[in-house]
Amino acid sequence: LRHLPARNLLAQERRQLETDLRLAIERGEFELHYQPLFDLEQNCICSFEALIRWNHPTRGMIQPGEFVPVAEDTGLIVPIGAWAVREACARAATWPQNIRVAVNVSAVQFHRGALHETILAALAASGLEPSRLEVEITESVFLEGGETTLKLLHSLRSLGVRVALDDFGTGYSSLSYLQSFPFDKLKIDRSFIQNLLTREGASAIVRAITELAHALNIETTAEGVEETAQLMELRAHGCSSVQGYLFAEPMSVADVHRLFGEQKG
Repeated sequence: LRHLPARNLLAQERRQLETDLRLAIERGEFELHYQPLFDLEQNCICSFEALIRWNHPTRGMIQPGEFVPVAEDTGLIVPIGAWAVREACARAATWPQNIRVAVNVSAVQFHRGALHETILAALAASGLEPSRLEVEITESVFLEGGETTLKLLHSLRSLGVRVALDDFGTGYSSLSYLQSFPFDKLKIDRSFIQNLLTREGASAIVRAITELAHALNIETTAEGVEETAQLMELRAHGCSSVQGYLFAEPMSVADVHRLFGEQKG
């Protein structure tokens, strides 16, 4: 019984968060930050991953780890996710032609969010080339839906949109998904990159993933790269691109434009 007050408080906080989330959608309190992905062959930025942030009126910036699970449980991730796709496409349309944007899509959006229509509308409204949009999914989208999931993935592909499998290597069935759908990219989970220099097994796994992806004609992105030594190792393994604090933290829209301005200069 002693735990009851604490549990009640948690339930209250969660209800408050839910109420605030609904208001946040109406008030437009969300914003996207963009983290660059660096192409190791071309030695330049090839794309940005759009990462959602919530600028709460009293609590300031709330990280996705805190509000996304609540948004998924309540289904609010569907309108929030649709906004993120529209916003990312609109922004990317103003960037140089060779730069892509990647947007994360949760399993809830995927199965309940009329994703095909959302993406079609976002591309039409922004005028963005479909090949410049990359949808990032995790294995969780396969856990329900089977054939329906594959059908939706193929319908996205037929629009010309790229599909990436995020957090690759952490789930139970990663390899079987590669047989069932021709992904454009595998994102190697940061846990392998963190252990790259200290654990022999991690290096072998990263090498195996890059070789497998290469054989299947799939790009690879290493997530969470923070050290030059990791970068050198990933280059040696033939990884296509890297993302992480070694290059840049997620940045605001204004900083992205500044970056393009500097590159021109």
